[in-house]
Amino acid sequence: MHRGKGMKFVGDSRVVAPESRKTMLPKDYSEYPGKTEAFWPNFLLKEWMIGAVFLVGYLCLTIAHPAPLERIADPTDTGYIPLPDWYFLFLYQLLKYSFASGPYTVIGAMVMPGLAFGGLLLAPFLDRGPERRPMKRPFATGFMLLAIASIVFLTWQSVSTHDWAQAERQGKIVAKVDFDKTSDGYKIANENACITCHGDNFQGGAGAPTLIGTGLSAEEVAKIAVEGKKGPGGTMPAGIFKGNDEQLKKLSEFIAEIGKK
Repeated sequence: MHRGKGMKFVGDSRVVAPESRKTMLPKDYSEYPGKTEAFWPNFLLKEWMIGAVFLVGYLCLTIAHPAPLERIADPTDTGYIPLPDWYFLFLYQLLKYSFASGPYTVIGAMVMPGLAFGGLLLAPFLDRGPERRPMKRPFATGFMLLAIASIVFLTWQSVSTHDWAQAERQGKIVAKVDFDKTSDGYKIANENACITCHGDNFQGGAGAPTLIGTGLSAEEVAKIAVEGKKGPGGTMPAGIFKGNDEQLKKLSEFIAEIGKK
């Protein structure tokens, strides 16, 4: 076929003309007064202002209610019961059950939480519908309610079963008091296992209270050393002291004077 004979050139309707492309651009936000705004600076400035208000509120809260501080951690105190932050209490409670503690700690610490959080990866495959209402999404809603109920129940169990009074006594900050560790009273305390429970500086430990500034008289200390004591401050069985009356007198006078102003 020769050029110019039997051939026609036509326009392709699929190609948008340059003039019509301008009409396909997104409309400017100014065309919708009151319904939209510029990201910078209008929208971003509002976000910053709201963030500043919350930040000031948190600062005021931390000043009014400072975080409670406890005494310096003692790795030798086997009676101290640690407590994690509130958002980990449900995992802490999980480790108290027989099927997730002891020889099965790995199950409670890694396997069960790993399966729970790893199950979130299946969420896009279990719920693929376009519905947004909870009643139309039974799988997603059911798993969410089950997770929330489990976390709330385990957290409540952890809070209700924890001995808060004992924890406060264990973590109480005690002023350090200097005393003579070569004295007869300290040696007698060491021989009668007082230091084993109350600490080498009598700061308390292993479920035993501090002996610094007890406010007890020498006679009261001697009575507790012989007869023992039961109460919220700790339990001391009778018969631990094995010394004679002279040693008991020196020990009771030594402990009664610790921390006394």
